[in-house]
Amino acid sequence: PLLLVQIMSFYNYHVFFCINQREPGEGCCANFNARQVRDYAKKRIKELGLHGAGGVRINMAGCLGRCEQGPVVVVYPEGTWYTYVDEEDIDDIIEQHLQQGKKVERLLLD
Repeated sequence: PLLLVQIMSFYNYHVFFCINQREPGEGCCANFNARQVRDYAKKRIKELGLHGAGGVRINMAGCLGRCEQGPVVVVYPEGTWYTYVDEEDIDDIIEQHLQQGKKVERLLLD
């Protein structure tokens, strides 16, 4: 018989924002104020009391390899990829995905 073991993560969700800056003229997430949007997400998670062990961790990442679809953010453990335009999109990801466990279909990347 197959024994399945569920391994609990330190965080319920780990969210990575690409903040990569490429050479001038090349597309990159930094061109979309990715660092500021990541800072906003981190602030909102703290305001909502979702940060820390068993909650949500917001991190910066270097290039995630999808700059042509940028800006990008990936949510683990599912490995769900999103793009965003503004802070309202981030609010939707926080509310729907991180609080309710539902993917934000309109922001999903293939």
